[in-house]
Amino acid sequence: MEITRTTTAILNGLHDSENSELWEAFDRRYRPILVGFARNLGVGEVDAADIAQETLSRFVHEYREGKYDRSRGRLGAWLVGIARYRILDLRRKLAGRRQIVDDDAVAALDDERHLTQVWENERKQAVLREAMQELRTNSRTDPRTIEMFELLMVHGLTTQAVAEQMNVTDHDVYLAKSRVAQRLRTIVERIEAEYDDGS
Repeated sequence: MEITRTTTAILNGLHDSENSELWEAFDRRYRPILVGFARNLGVGEVDAADIAQETLSRFVHEYREGKYDRSRGRLGAWLVGIARYRILDLRRKLAGRRQIVDDDAVAALDDERHLTQVWENERKQAVLREAMQELRTNSRTDPRTIEMFELLMVHGLTTQAVAEQMNVTDHDVYLAKSRVAQRLRTIVERIEAEYDDGS
C-alpha cells in the first residue's frame, strides 16, 4: 500500500508544509466529498467549490496548529463542522444581500444526524467513483464488460435493453454484472478501509 493511501499516512504528512504530494492526496480525497456535501445542502456549484477550498485550507491550518485531536472525533466530523460554518457564513452573506435563502436548507445545518448522513452519502459516492476508475485503468476487465455493468447498474437500463444495445445475449449481461460487481466489491472494500483509517 503506497504511503498516500491511508488517511493516517496522509494526516501524518500534512504536518510538513513542503510535502505537496500528501496535500494533493488529501485534496483529491476530500474536495469532491466537500463539494457534493455543500451541493446537497443547497449551495450552488461555484460557492460549493469555494466552500470546499476554504474548508480544506482551514483544516490544514488548524491541523498544523494541533487543534484536530483524533481521540475527540473522526476526521469526517471535523471537516463537516468546518464546512457547516462556511455554509452558514455564506447564508448570512446572501441574506444580507437580500438574496433568497432556503429556510429548510438552513434548518438542515442544525441537524447533526442529517449532516452526517449527507457526508456519508458523498463519501460512499467518492469511494465508488474511485473504485470504478481503478477498475477501468488498473484491471484487465474488458471495457465492454464494464460498459454493460454501468448501463445496467448506473443508468438503470433493463437486461434486455443492455443486451440489445451491446449486441450480446441476456446471459452475457448477467455474467458481466456478476464479474464487475465481484471485482468492484473487492476494490471498494480496500478503498473503504483506506478512507476509514481515521476518517
